[in-house]
Amino acid sequence: MNYMNRAKINYFFLLSLLFSVSACMVGPDYQPPESMVPAEFKYDSGWQTTSPQSWAAQGEWWMAYNDPDLNLLLNQAAEANQTLAQAEARFRAAQSQWRLARGDYSPQLDLTLSGDRSGGASTLGSENYSARLGLSWAPDLWGRVRRSVQASHANLQSSAANMVAARLTIQLAVAQSYVRLRALDLQRDLLEQTMKTYDRSTQLTRNQYKAGIVPRSDVIQAETQSQALKSDLIDLASQRAIEENTIAVLLGKAPVNFALAPAPSLPVLPELPIALPSTLISRRPDVVAAERELAAASAEIGVAQAAWLPSFSISAGYGANTARFSDLFDAPNAVWSIGPSLVQTLFDGGARRASKAIAVALYDEQLAVYRQTVLDSLAEVENTLATLALLEKKIQQQDILLKLAEENERIVSNRYRSGLVSYLEVAIAQNQTLSTRRTRLATIASRLQASLQLAAVIGGGWDIKDPVVQLVIADKRLVSETE
Repeated sequence: MNYMNRAKINYFFLLSLLFSVSACMVGPDYQPPESMVPAEFKYDSGWQTTSPQSWAAQGEWWMAYNDPDLNLLLNQAAEANQTLAQAEARFRAAQSQWRLARGDYSPQLDLTLSGDRSGGASTLGSENYSARLGLSWAPDLWGRVRRSVQASHANLQSSAANMVAARLTIQLAVAQSYVRLRALDLQRDLLEQTMKTYDRSTQLTRNQYKAGIVPRSDVIQAETQSQALKSDLIDLASQRAIEENTIAVLLGKAPVNFALAPAPSLPVLPELPIALPSTLISRRPDVVAAERELAAASAEIGVAQAAWLPSFSISAGYGANTARFSDLFDAPNAVWSIGPSLVQTLFDGGARRASKAIAVALYDEQLAVYRQTVLDSLAEVENTLATLALLEKKIQQQDILLKLAEENERIVSNRYRSGLVSYLEVAIAQNQTLSTRRTRLATIASRLQASLQLAAVIGGGWDIKDPVVQLVIADKRLVSETE
């Protein structure tokens, strides 16, 4: 067997060995943690109210509230909110980091050109020019690059989920501020209507005082009641201005450039999807992000473990070194080289052992973070379901209380006209009716707020099939890059 044949055999044997070794990956293969989500919740009775609606599958959960103004505000927030812009920038950085990790799969091609002139007091000056084209490639023998790519891809998915979480947080903040503002509009209308009643009562008391039927104290009581109501109207105007400014900032606008016209109505309280919250909670973006960060931490253990094994690389070069620049590219001056190299670290003072210990500790930390995130999510869902259920009962109780208060006010007013009681009793009855109406209105708004909160704590309208890719980003190009 001649030299060329032996060289070919050795070459193919070396390639076969490299490919077989490259199929191995050191480090643990990631296994998702066991689900901590229970099959049911304490307060989920009555949760299954209707079949799934299109808005739930599309992620546009706010469409169920059937409020055009709310739809417009949320669309504007998605376009201009600066907190969301920060999250999108972090996502783009994670995309680039993933591409950077994948770059280690490819060979590296370098071109080097250099020239220098040297000399001394007793020697003539000399020139030296060199050019070299080098190609190097390090096969991923132990899976270090693959583990690194896995970690970067998991971090990319985590960043995508965090962006969805930021978007959901902004949506919830806008929706809740909007509900508070509309509730204030209703409170203002209620006070203005009540003010008309108080004005009629005050005028009646003045007429009765002029006729000598009632004392001056009744007039003072009626006027005091009206002035207190005017003060409440000023407080409502102040609170509305604060909510309007809050919405402006969430939309990425200066408060001076934003105004929302009053509208005496609240969004419609929707029926909720039939899917149980114990199923939906696994789609929460913060839960997804924590699980993906756990996967990245697992891959980093493999990266640290690969450092214990030798690294192999193949390099080739072609260049020239001459005393004149004009001769640099002449064929007789060309020099080529090709060959493998194997590097094994024999002693590093425990650096590799420490790196692996750090990676394992970070994995354990992230596992605890994931479990705590799930527990916090469960608590949020429980709290919100309980709030919805109890507020429904409270509204029913307040309906009964309002009927009693209105009936009491009617009876006391008639007794006052008959001269049987003082105006103080009328004022007490009127204030009780007003307080009951305001409390009932606030409770209805709170229940609506709780339904908004519930939409957020179950992750909005995520697609259960793939909580990271399906609804992470509306842009199809960006979605495809995470696959």
